[in-house]
Amino acid sequence: MEYLVLGFFTGLSLILAIGAQNIFVIEQGLKKQYVFLVCLICSLSDLFLIFVGILLFHFFHQYFNLFVELTLNILLIIFLIYFIYFKIKFFKRDITFDKEVKYISKIEILFKTLGFTYLNAHVYSDTVFFLGNFSKNFLLDEKIYFGIGASIASFIFFFLLGYLSTFFSKYAQNDKIWKFINLFIIGFMSLLIIYIINETAYFL
Repeated sequence: MEYLVLGFFTGLSLILAIGAQNIFVIEQGLKKQYVFLVCLICSLSDLFLIFVGILLFHFFHQYFNLFVELTLNILLIIFLIYFIYFKIKFFKRDITFDKEVKYISKIEILFKTLGFTYLNAHVYSDTVFFLGNFSKNFLLDEKIYFGIGASIASFIFFFLLGYLSTFFSKYAQNDKIWKFINLFIIGFMSLLIIYIINETAYFL
């Protein structure tokens, strides 16, 4: 159960970042266009990529030696430091949403959503690399619970973001709201860095 909760908060910390994909979901919510379809595609894509990462690191973990373990942990720490740096830099960023409603077919929105998802490098770094790498030393059942927790976070986040975007739009460009969210993310990610450093020290 603790790995389900860990996966949920870790996944939530990653997905809370306001990037191109999340802004697209908010815009579709504001326009009330194919909100369910957009949220479902984003959520299922996250679930798929999360377990791709977890299973890749699980099945190839047997080929890891001490050097590979240390290298992956160092890369993970560098990734988290960069992620925190991005969050700090984000404080100065202005957020704008396109609220203009234009007709778009279901096929067009399908490909547009897939594009915002699978052509986004951050999606792979967050799901496949980070979550897979972070869980590499868990037992298989712990990895599954971790992946389910992270996936639940994605489903809850995307559907709330899409369907409540009209309500949230009042606060979407409120600096204080996003600074509070970013402080939570920075704090949680800093704790993960400490955890990984301790894990890395174990190998030395």
